[in-house]
Amino acid sequence: MVMPKLRTLSLAHLPSDLAVHLALFEDLQNSRFLRKQLLEGNSDFEHAFVDARTILSEAHVLAAVFRAVNDMANGRMKSRNVHSEIVFAMNSNNNIAESFRKFGISDQTRKLLVIKIASADYAEAIAQQLEWAVEGRSLDFDDATLSLLSDMTEIRKTYKLNATPKSKAIDISEDGGQGQMDRNEERSELEVAILGLIALRGAT
Repeated sequence: MVMPKLRTLSLAHLPSDLAVHLALFEDLQNSRFLRKQLLEGNSDFEHAFVDARTILSEAHVLAAVFRAVNDMANGRMKSRNVHSEIVFAMNSNNNIAESFRKFGISDQTRKLLVIKIASADYAEAIAQQLEWAVEGRSLDFDDATLSLLSDMTEIRKTYKLNATPKSKAIDISEDGGQGQMDRNEERSELEVAILGLIALRGAT
């Protein structure tokens, strides 16, 4: 087995003893097993398991992490731990069940983002656990890879954001450089809207 590509970030808004550990997978083969561990409350699987198709960018992920960690620090969590709170924080409303249905792992998930909040010292141990626990192909966690995995139509539907005239016209210039520029601009506009929705929900 190959050690997964775990990315560890130390962020200014996190307590100094905590870091964000992120691992991205495609061709997931054991989503049913992983979901079962979550439902059974297996502490060895206390991670945020997110359907990567619903993630637009690194900033999208980190906005939800900030919301969840901030709520944990201030005693405002509405779910059982900071990892379930991350999934909840991705939603634009306060419906916990809907959050897990839209963003969480399902038996059909094939593209998976794993998020773990823990000391940076645990990076190797986390990678070793994911090596045997997750049956999938490990990918780099970055905006370039996320852009290949994300389902823009599904993301717009999830956040109730209508397609812009620019996004509707992208197919016309699909093969040219302008088409790529248009897609990048569309993603940027969508990201701003999503970050605003996450922040607004957190303020309510």
